Amino acid sequence: MAVASLVYDDPALSAFELDFVEGGERCRLPLGQAWNRRFESADPVREFRWAKGGQGFAGSYFSATVGDHVGYESWLERDRLILLDREPEVVGIASQPFWLRWHDGLRQRRHAPDYFVRLADGRGRVVDVRASDRIERADAEAFAATERACRAVGWEFVRVGEPEPVFMENVRWLSRYRRRRCSNPDVAARLLDVFAGGAPLQARAARAGDPLVVLPVLFHLLWHGQLVADLESAPLSSTTLVGVGRQAR
Repeated sequence: MAVASLVYDDPALSAFELDFVEGGERCRLPLGQAWNRRFESADPVREFRWAKGGQGFAGSYFSATVGDHVGYESWLERDRLILLDREPEVVGIASQPFWLRWHDGLRQRRHAPDYFVRLADGRGRVVDVRASDRIERADAEAFAATERACRAVGWEFVRVGEPEPVFMENVRWLSRYRRRRCSNPDVAARLLDVFAGGAPLQARAARAGDPLVVLPVLFHLLWHGQLVADLESAPLSSTTLVGVGRQAR
């Protein structure tokens, strides 16, 4: 594969190990031998726990992209899952896909990234979710080591924090309409036609038919980007201006 030319003879291939679950079996291999596994389908390497009185909040989110539930351990991770689920280039998501193991010169270390994401072009992306004001020294070291390992095998690495609140509020709302049951090709075609020049949401949607039938489809199209609106400046409302997105052209 093309990535082999990027990682050949990189010392990180042997300095790091991946500890993961494959076919129900626990595996531990050098990074150079394990990087090409399908980690977007991996089982979590540890359980999701919710501690009474703690700051974490574990749960699972049904991903329309994956067609299954994906785990999270905080509201911040849940929100990131929603955002990943909406990215058109994302085709696979797994939570806690592996332990990354290494020695920092003093002791053995390990870190389980929050998500492994597979992109449509085949690339991998490792995602860690942590608010900027909650990164301790050990966290920063783990993120730096993870980025180093990812770079060695041609994966992207991102550490993400809190999303912009208005945008996240709007995307959470739209996520209610992410599933295929909200799709209706005939209604969608009418909506793309009536919003071709851009117009206020409620007034123009009424031209497409019964709001009880039309609005779920409209929100489904906004979720997928076939219809677009300004999701960052204000909460969605009846007067939000809606237009046709590039994906629908």
